[in-house]
Amino acid sequence: MNNSSFNIVFFCFLIASIASLGSLFFSEVMKFVPCSMCWYQRIFMYPLVFIFLINIMYPDKKVIKYSLPLVLIGLIISIYHNLLMWDIIPETIVPCVSGVPCSTVYINWFNFITIPLLSLSAYSSIFILLLILKRKFKNEK
Repeated sequence: MNNSSFNIVFFCFLIASIASLGSLFFSEVMKFVPCSMCWYQRIFMYPLVFIFLINIMYPDKKVIKYSLPLVLIGLIISIYHNLLMWDIIPETIVPCVSGVPCSTVYINWFNFITIPLLSLSAYSSIFILLLILKRKFKNEK
């Protein structure tokens, strides 16, 4: 794995780490109770930190094979959650039947940045970086 591939994996690790630590900050420090969809997104983000960290220490081109399924599932859930937040999907078809509603807005920075949008940004960035990495690996052959 060359230097630019290492940098891409490092940025994926950085994004996944910031997203994971941010979610823990919001729930543990700010005491925001996560909704069901937020939990699902966390479930697919947390392992990415370790997958990318291990790949930084022991480079392997199979990192895409290990991480892409988690990223895709998290991205789909994140897109769905944001569609709900933007009132494109009605709240009646959401899995948040008990506890905190999935449409709860804890933060609203600049009148549009919410926690689900932060998750969407993280998953989208990692997905794009993995596509770039996949192309680099193809070109190396």
